Formats: sequence, C-alpha cells, structure tokens
Amino acid sequence: MSLRYRLILMHLSIMAFLIAIFCLAIYIQSEQYRRNEFNSRLKEEAITASTIFFTKSEISPDILKLLDRNNFTMLFDEEIFIFNKDKKIVYESGEDKLIIKANRIDEIIDKKEFIWRENNKEYFGTIYKQLDAEYIIVSSAIDKYGLIKQRNLANTLVYGGVIVLFLSALVGWVLVRNMLKPLKDIIDKIDNIKVSKLNLRLEIGKRDDEFSQLAIRFNQMLDRLQKSFLSQKSFVSHASHELRTPLTSITGQIQVSLLANDNPEDLRKMINSVLEDVQDLNKLSNNLLDLTSLNTVSENLTDSLVNILEKLSRVRDELLKKNPEATVFLDYDEDEENIPELMGNPNLLFSAFFNLVENGIKYSPNKTVSISVKTKEDNIIIKVENASEFLSNDDLSQIFEPFTRGKNTKNKKGHGVGLSLAKGIVELHSGSISTEYSSFQEICFTITLPKKSNTILISG
Repeated sequence: MSLRYRLILMHLSIMAFLIAIFCLAIYIQSEQYRRNEFNSRLKEEAITASTIFFTKSEISPDILKLLDRNNFTMLFDEEIFIFNKDKKIVYESGEDKLIIKANRIDEIIDKKEFIWRENNKEYFGTIYKQLDAEYIIVSSAIDKYGLIKQRNLANTLVYGGVIVLFLSALVGWVLVRNMLKPLKDIIDKIDNIKVSKLNLRLEIGKRDDEFSQLAIRFNQMLDRLQKSFLSQKSFVSHASHELRTPLTSITGQIQVSLLANDNPEDLRKMINSVLEDVQDLNKLSNNLLDLTSLNTVSENLTDSLVNILEKLSRVRDELLKKNPEATVFLDYDEDEENIPELMGNPNLLFSAFFNLVENGIKYSPNKTVSISVKTKEDNIIIKVENASEFLSNDDLSQIFEPFTRGKNTKNKKGHGVGLSLAKGIVELHSGSISTEYSSFQEICFTITLPKKSNTILISG
C-alpha cells in the first residue's frame, strides 16, 4: 500500500474515532437530560395525585381517576398507584391492572425513592406520610416525545457523522495529494538521473519543509557522488598514463639491448636504468594502492599510540641514507612536558611524513628541509619548510590534487601522488594540512593532528 493511501486511512480512522466519541457523548448527555427531566415530571405527578387523594376526602376515587385522565399535564400512558404499608393497592389511576412487583415495593421502602424502567415505561416510587401512616406512591408513564427526540437525534448524529467522515476523506485526499506532490516530483526527477546525467539536480522550491530539506540533502549527495565519479575517472586516466610511461621505457630499453651487441658495461648501465624504472614503478604502484585505500572502509586499520618525534626521526634517517647530500633539521623543545604522542596508524603516518619530507628535499635547490614539532593540549602541530621556487596561487590551490604537478617540477622525477596521499592520511586521522609561503623563497606545510582522534572514513 502506498504512503498516500496509508495516510488517508490513518486520517479517516482518527476522524471516525473522534466523530464517534463526539456523537456518543452528545447522545449520552441528551439521554441523561431526558431521563432526569422525565423523572422530575413523574415525581410531580405522584406528589400531585397523592396530595389530592389524601387532602380532598370528599373526592371519590372514581372522580380522581377522571381528573387524572383529563389532566392537561398528563403524561403518555400515565398510571399512578398508591399502596398501604401492607403493600395493598388503595388507589390505581389506570384500568389495565398493571402489576408492580413486590421486590420493587421493597426497594422503594428501603431507599425512600426509587426509579426504574421496564419495556420503555419508566417508574418513579416514593414514600408519602399521612398522619401516622406511610403509603407508597408509584407513578409510571412512557416518555413518548422524549424518546422520539432521542431517536431523531441518534439518526441525525449517525447520518451527520457519515457525511462529515465522507467530507473529511475528500479533504484528506486533496491535502495528502498536495502534500506528497513534492515527493512525487522528487521521485520523477530521480528516475531521470543516470550516470551520464549526474549534473541533474532536484528542485528545492520555496517552502522550507522536510521535502525541501530532503532535496537539499539529495543534491549534496549527488555533488559528492559526481565529485567522486569524476575523481575516479580522472584517477584511472592519470594512473594508466603514469603506469604506461615506465612500462614503455622498460620495454624499449630491453628491446634495444636485445637488438644491439652491447658490451658488459653498457649492458650493466641498461640494467641499472631498468632497475630504476622498476623501482619507480613499484613506488608509484604502492602510492596508488595507498591512495585508493583511503577512500574505502578498511577494518584492518588499527590505532595505537604513536610517538611523532620517533616517526619523524626515522623518516629523516631513511631519507638521508637515500639522499646523502640532503640536510634535514628536526626541531623540538625537549623541555616541554607533553610528549608528542597521539592515537593513530603508525604505518600511514610514517608514509605521510616520508612523502612530505621527500617532496621538500626533491624540490629544494639546496636539498634542505626544516621540521618543527609543537605540542598543544589537544593536538600536535608539525611544520615542514623548504626553499622552493615561487608558485602561483593556482599551483598552491591544486598542490594536493592527485597527479597535479606545478611549474617547478620540470626535470624532476615524480607522479604528483605523494602530497595527495599525505593529505588523505592526515584527514583520515581527523587532522588538517595547509600550505603557504613563509617568504618568497620558502614554502611551509602545516599539519595539525588531534591527539585522541580515531581514524575516520573520508569520502571521495
């Protein structure tokens, strides 16, 4: 069953329940009022008849019956009985010999006043004292006009309730249709959004309601999906290009060496060149795998306590072995009380620091990199600075994009993956990374890492 029909049925169920309660309350209140009013009239008739009977001794019972039957205030099918203390009838206004049960007389005597109903006829009984004797007065009648009014009221309430329920269903149908129209428009629009039409967006509209919020959130999701799709498409294109280049170089060198009759020395140089290309290809493959793994959920990533200073020292030692001519300064105030430690993934953090420092050595004219570490109460701030050729604002804004290389990368080996990988690892640890020029000759990368943050999933 669709949401529209469920809402209408729910609306009708609630309305039917409320209308039934309302009509029932009106009918019960009206019935109670009718009974109270009719019982008052029965009581008045009983008192009037007993007063005439006991105070007007010169009036015979037959004449009193005649007066009762011709009384303008006489009720429909009215009858009055007077019993003595022995429960014997001393007066009866009617002639149909109506029988009053003995247990009813006992209840009147016990309660002094008693009201009951039998076969649409209502009875009122009371005790009347005359001198030293007590008499039981019982008046009975049918509330003909009151019952007719109640029957008419019941019919009015039933038919009126049905009409109101029908009108409520009609109004509810229109309201639900108008309320769900934005949802139907959203569904129709979503049906037209395909991989080739990711640029389509839902219309938000002017109303600030849940449907508008849904459209906004869906458009934001489409923005992320489109960005991720374009990023993946660009990644595949650039990755295939970057992988093809070293493979082509390796293939060409091997083919040339097979055709040529090289001496052992030339052959050794060719093998070394191929080895460098293979190592470069291996590094590129590892970086690509690490970069793609950042955009997927991995349950194998476990956090542990990482000493940042220890990781940076290890990075410096390995890079100095790889680049003996380079210089890496590591500055940390040993007098600080707080140890630069945080919860994170040791291998990923090492990879991020390694790529940043290696990038600084590669693009620094004097191959010198300065690293400073500051420990705050909630986070650790790491700055990596190196001399660099001046980069434009456009180059700086795209420096962390995968496969993007600036104007200062000419004659430098690289694939534009290292900085993007470092940024992804930092964000995976709920941190941030930024870059700026400390002067026109030095570029500074600032990394801020929270101490107690677990790794998070970043979306593509």
